[in-house]
Amino acid sequence: MNKSDYVEFTEKMEKTIEVMQTNFAAVRAGRANASVLDQIKVDYYGNPTPINQIATIASPDPRTLTIQPWDTGTLKLIEKAIQASDLGINPQNDGRIIRLVFPQLTEERRKELVRQIRKYGEESKVAVRNIRRDAMEKFKAQKKKSEITEDDLKTAEKDLQKITDDHIANIDKLMEKKEKELYEI
Repeated sequence: MNKSDYVEFTEKMEKTIEVMQTNFAAVRAGRANASVLDQIKVDYYGNPTPINQIATIASPDPRTLTIQPWDTGTLKLIEKAIQASDLGINPQNDGRIIRLVFPQLTEERRKELVRQIRKYGEESKVAVRNIRRDAMEKFKAQKKKSEITEDDLKTAEKDLQKITDDHIANIDKLMEKKEKELYEI
């Protein structure tokens, strides 16, 4: 078995980790960060649209985000989308811009965010393991068709386990880093 036999599965595992990191970025860490709005979509003329595509997002200070829509008619829509999200911040609408003031993180909120991070991490680990399972099924099917030998199958199983273990270790490391980041604030 050579490396090219595993490229497809390694890329899927890498993509899983990228998705997890995107989810991590949306977990706010006490500082105002525009990426917390990335997952929120506004119903703009019947299309779910990311806020950053219909408004300017700025951070005038470390605890505040301002959202200034290009079309003031969307202010209420943006406000409603933020309230409906799990962001946990009440938007302040002055008729021109929306302000999001991020409160100092309490110990309880930190624990809640850590639980959310661990949930994303576990979902990613499950996805990686599912990719390994799918890969093994593919190799077993090849063995059944006599396209590969029993030894090739054993080698593939060992190699896939190593690739999976490496990706799971990476997920653990990223989870630990994000949790540490939450407690340093």
